[in-house]
Amino acid sequence: MTRPFSILMVCLGNICRSPTAEGVLRARLAAAGLDKRVRVDSVGTGDSHVGCAPDPRAIECAQRHDIDIAGLRARRLQYEDFDEFDLILCADRTILHEARVRKPRTAHADVELLLDWAGVGNKDVPDPYYGSARDFERAFRLIDAAAAGIVARLSEGRH
Repeated sequence: MTRPFSILMVCLGNICRSPTAEGVLRARLAAAGLDKRVRVDSVGTGDSHVGCAPDPRAIECAQRHDIDIAGLRARRLQYEDFDEFDLILCADRTILHEARVRKPRTAHADVELLLDWAGVGNKDVPDPYYGSARDFERAFRLIDAAAAGIVARLSEGRH
Protein backbone atom coordinates (compact mmCIF):
# COMPACT_ATOMS: atom_id res chain seq x y z
CA MET A 1 0.00 0.00 0.00
CA THR A 2 1.28 3.46 -0.88
CA ARG A 3 1.93 5.91 1.90
CA PRO A 4 -0.64 8.73 1.89
CA PHE A 5 0.45 12.20 0.83
CA SER A 6 0.93 14.16 4.05
CA ILE A 7 0.35 17.83 4.81
CA LEU A 8 1.34 19.68 7.98
CA MET A 9 -0.29 23.02 8.81
CA VAL A 10 1.83 25.44 10.85
CA CYS A 11 1.14 28.61 12.82
CA LEU A 12 2.67 30.13 15.94
CA GLY A 13 0.91 28.44 18.85
CA ASN A 14 -1.12 25.69 17.14
CA ILE A 15 -4.31 26.91 18.81
CA CYS A 16 -5.93 29.18 16.19
CA ARG A 17 -4.96 29.05 12.52
CA SER A 18 -3.24 25.68 12.11
CA PRO A 19 -5.83 23.56 13.98
CA THR A 20 -8.53 25.38 12.01
CA ALA A 21 -6.65 24.58 8.81
CA GLU A 22 -6.28 20.94 9.85
CA GLY A 23 -10.01 20.63 10.57
CA VAL A 24 -11.15 22.46 7.45
CA LEU A 25 -8.82 20.54 5.15
CA ARG A 26 -9.83 17.20 6.67
CA ALA A 27 -13.50 18.06 6.13
CA ARG A 28 -12.93 19.13 2.51
CA LEU A 29 -10.81 16.05 1.79
CA ALA A 30 -13.53 13.78 3.21
CA ALA A 31 -16.19 15.51 1.11
CA ALA A 32 -14.04 14.98 -1.99
CA GLY A 33 -13.34 11.33 -1.14
CA LEU A 34 -9.62 12.01 -0.70
CA ASP A 35 -9.38 11.51 3.06
CA LYS A 36 -7.81 8.05 2.72
CA ARG A 37 -5.14 9.37 0.32
CA VAL A 38 -4.07 12.44 2.30
CA ARG A 39 -2.98 12.73 5.94
CA VAL A 40 -3.27 16.11 7.68
CA ASP A 41 -1.86 17.35 10.98
CA SER A 42 -0.98 20.70 12.55
CA VAL A 43 1.74 22.19 14.75
CA GLY A 44 3.04 25.47 16.08
CA THR A 45 6.53 26.90 15.97
CA GLY A 46 6.26 27.97 19.62
CA ASP A 47 5.89 25.81 22.68
CA SER A 48 3.72 27.95 24.97
CA HIS A 49 0.51 26.06 24.19
CA VAL A 50 1.80 22.47 23.85
CA GLY A 51 -0.90 20.05 24.99
CA CYS A 52 -3.66 22.69 24.92
CA ALA A 53 -6.92 22.51 23.02
CA PRO A 54 -7.53 25.07 20.29
CA ASP A 55 -8.60 28.55 21.38
CA PRO A 56 -12.32 28.46 22.34
CA ARG A 57 -13.04 31.11 19.70
CA ALA A 58 -11.44 28.91 17.01
CA ILE A 59 -13.51 25.95 18.21
CA GLU A 60 -16.70 28.03 18.13
CA CYS A 61 -15.94 29.41 14.67
CA ALA A 62 -15.24 25.94 13.28
CA GLN A 63 -18.42 24.59 14.91
CA ARG A 64 -20.47 27.29 13.17
CA HIS A 65 -19.24 25.67 9.95
CA ASP A 66 -19.94 22.10 11.16
CA ILE A 67 -16.28 21.29 11.76
CA ASP A 68 -15.12 19.85 15.08
CA ILE A 69 -11.59 20.75 16.16
CA ALA A 70 -12.19 20.54 19.93
CA GLY A 71 -10.30 17.25 20.28
CA LEU A 72 -7.07 18.54 18.74
CA ARG A 73 -4.10 19.30 20.98
CA ALA A 74 -1.24 21.66 20.27
CA ARG A 75 2.22 20.36 19.61
CA ARG A 76 5.45 21.98 18.51
CA LEU A 77 7.16 21.61 15.14
CA GLN A 78 9.87 18.94 15.40
CA TYR A 79 12.81 18.12 13.12
CA GLU A 80 11.20 14.73 12.36
CA ASP A 81 8.20 16.53 10.85
CA PHE A 82 10.34 17.61 7.91
CA ASP A 83 10.80 13.97 6.90
CA GLU A 84 7.43 12.67 8.05
CA PHE A 85 5.43 15.15 5.95
CA ASP A 86 5.55 15.82 2.23
CA LEU A 87 4.25 19.36 2.43
CA ILE A 88 4.47 21.88 5.26
CA LEU A 89 2.12 24.84 4.81
CA CYS A 90 2.67 27.95 6.91
CA ALA A 91 0.02 30.47 7.91
CA ASP A 92 2.20 33.54 7.39
CA ARG A 93 5.60 34.68 6.15
CA THR A 94 7.14 34.83 9.63
CA ILE A 95 6.20 31.21 10.29
CA LEU A 96 7.39 30.28 6.77
CA HIS A 97 10.80 31.82 7.46
CA GLU A 98 11.10 30.10 10.84
CA ALA A 99 10.10 26.71 9.41
CA ARG A 100 12.58 27.04 6.54
CA VAL A 101 15.37 27.93 8.97
CA ARG A 102 14.56 24.86 11.09
CA LYS A 103 14.35 22.47 8.15
CA PRO A 104 17.28 20.05 8.09
CA ARG A 105 19.21 20.13 4.81
CA THR A 106 18.50 16.47 4.10
CA ALA A 107 14.75 16.65 4.79
CA HIS A 108 12.41 16.11 1.87
CA ALA A 109 9.36 18.19 2.85
CA ASP A 110 8.43 21.22 0.79
CA VAL A 111 7.85 24.23 3.05
CA GLU A 112 5.52 26.83 1.56
CA LEU A 113 3.07 29.59 2.38
CA LEU A 114 -0.46 28.18 2.79
CA LEU A 115 -2.35 30.72 0.70
CA ASP A 116 0.30 30.85 -2.01
CA TRP A 117 0.45 27.06 -2.45
CA ALA A 118 -3.31 26.79 -2.50
CA GLY A 119 -3.68 29.36 -5.28
CA VAL A 120 -5.33 31.98 -3.07
CA GLY A 121 -2.52 34.49 -3.46
CA ASN A 122 0.79 35.32 -1.88
CA LYS A 123 -0.49 36.63 1.44
CA ASP A 124 -0.73 35.73 5.09
CA VAL A 125 -3.60 34.34 7.14
CA PRO A 126 -3.78 37.03 9.87
CA ASP A 127 -3.45 35.70 13.40
CA PRO A 128 -6.85 36.22 15.08
CA TYR A 129 -5.57 35.51 18.62
CA TYR A 130 -5.72 39.14 19.82
CA GLY A 131 -8.86 39.90 17.83
CA SER A 132 -12.58 39.30 17.93
CA ALA A 133 -14.94 36.64 16.62
CA ARG A 134 -14.93 38.58 13.35
CA ASP A 135 -11.16 38.05 13.06
CA PHE A 136 -11.58 34.31 13.60
CA GLU A 137 -14.24 34.25 10.89
CA ARG A 138 -11.96 36.14 8.49
CA ALA A 139 -9.14 33.67 9.15
CA PHE A 140 -11.58 30.78 8.71
CA ARG A 141 -12.73 32.06 5.31
CA LEU A 142 -9.15 32.44 4.06
CA ILE A 143 -8.28 28.96 5.34
CA ASP A 144 -11.42 27.49 3.77
CA ALA A 145 -10.53 29.04 0.40
CA ALA A 146 -7.02 27.62 0.75
CA ALA A 147 -8.41 24.17 1.61
CA ALA A 148 -10.63 24.30 -1.48
CA GLY A 149 -7.56 25.14 -3.57
CA ILE A 150 -5.56 22.32 -2.00
CA VAL A 151 -8.33 19.80 -2.68
CA ALA A 152 -8.65 20.97 -6.28
CA ARG A 153 -4.90 20.70 -6.78
CA LEU A 154 -4.75 17.24 -5.20
CA SER A 155 -7.77 16.08 -7.23
CA GLU A 156 -5.91 17.02 -10.38
CA GLY A 157 -2.84 15.13 -9.16
CA ARG A 158 -0.77 18.31 -8.82
CA HIS A 159 1.38 18.04 -5.70
